[in-house]
Amino acid sequence: MLEPMKKAIDDFEKLGKNNYDVIVRSYGETFQAIAERWTDLSKQSFEDAIRAWQQMISAKSPHQLLRIQSDYAKKAYDDWLVEMSKLKDMYSSVTQDGYEPAQRLLP
Repeated sequence: MLEPMKKAIDDFEKLGKNNYDVIVRSYGETFQAIAERWTDLSKQSFEDAIRAWQQMISAKSPHQLLRIQSDYAKKAYDDWLVEMSKLKDMYSSVTQDGYEPAQRLLP
């Protein structure tokens, strides 16, 4: 009598562990992609800042210096808006991506 109950409990534990593993793996892949995106964004922003700094150092007049700085600020802001939109989509997909494997596992 106890043997069927023990088997049912073991099966239930395995199902729970498998579900957990699938969900964690799904979240892990998404968060890794987000981390890579942030890393790429940071690298690109740093390179753009260095490039702008080099241009500002070589400016021949205050007017040219202000133009370089203004162009850099506009580009940095525009790039930031584009990247934040992409990251927003990635973050919102975390919930959806994590929910899909769990939904598939339900009877």
